[in-house]
Amino acid sequence: MFFIDTSRNGKPVYDPIVNQSLDNYLVNDLKLPGHGLIVYVNQPAVIVGVNQNAYAEVNMPYLKKKGIKLVRRTSGGGAVYHDYGNIIFENIVINDDTHFGDFHYFAQPIINALHDMGATDAQVRGRNDMVIGKSKFSGMTMFKVGKSYAAGGTLMFDLDMDVATKVLTPEKDKLASKGVKSVESRVTNVKPYLKPEFQKLDIEGFKKQLLLRLFKADSLDDIETYHLNDHDWSIIDDRLKGKYDTDEWNYGKNPGFDYYVSKHYDIGTVSFNFSLIDNKISDIKIYGDFITGGDITVIEKALRGAELNRNSLVQTLSGIDIKNNLGDISPETLADLLLEKTIINK
Repeated sequence: MFFIDTSRNGKPVYDPIVNQSLDNYLVNDLKLPGHGLIVYVNQPAVIVGVNQNAYAEVNMPYLKKKGIKLVRRTSGGGAVYHDYGNIIFENIVINDDTHFGDFHYFAQPIINALHDMGATDAQVRGRNDMVIGKSKFSGMTMFKVGKSYAAGGTLMFDLDMDVATKVLTPEKDKLASKGVKSVESRVTNVKPYLKPEFQKLDIEGFKKQLLLRLFKADSLDDIETYHLNDHDWSIIDDRLKGKYDTDEWNYGKNPGFDYYVSKHYDIGTVSFNFSLIDNKISDIKIYGDFITGGDITVIEKALRGAELNRNSLVQTLSGIDIKNNLGDISPETLADLLLEKTIINK
């Protein structure tokens, strides 16, 4: 494993729109052979998954009042709040998908580092979470292109929990599935669990200590490092223009269809927003925090024109590859969810 330094002109980059585009560049364009790691910090921002409906996940009035940025990442997973008390880490693996989908493989080195710094109760739990007790301090996600992928997540060191609680509005069904009543009750910072000397660090100091343990090094100078250069940054800047820096990408469009259904499953939350004409699906959009290497539009296209009854829906969904384009969930389960339609615009 080697380190990829994402500083620019010797200074850290805190712009979340820039930082959230780095993995896309590293996987699709630069393609450094082997296993690289980037670690960065964002200014206050809400980061939503590529398939999420931001309007259902975020308190938009509060976000705009506080000047918090909204940024959509290129991978799945749920909405998270970032600020200067939070670290983001991403493993960039090129031409070797052996460990794709194995969150524990990438989480364990973080856990080992935190144990060394005093947080001995930190552990991996569930599909993609790192926790202390019943509270989560890190969530992970992945995205894949061919045999290359990015796998990473957040690490809450000294996050402002009050702001996080007010700006994130996850659906109650998701919270209920985890046995908690609010965002605040299910997350924690790791800072209070660390040894006293590490609790005194600022975020950059904590980042340094984390890197030294991940690479088993005595100094940052001892770590094999690739530094993003002017050529890299010119391409990154160009990629941002017209896509990742636009409201259309980051906020998305709320289609305003007539019906909305949502439920949390083992693969994550799955939501359908759709309209009907003569009891047939005329328009449909799938949202959720599921993580897939496939293409959910395959499912959307198949469902357009399907009659809203169980037999028709199951037959339609059985004819497509749900597992690779959404997750390990049955046609029958998705059909039952669609039939729970709730009218929202009529």
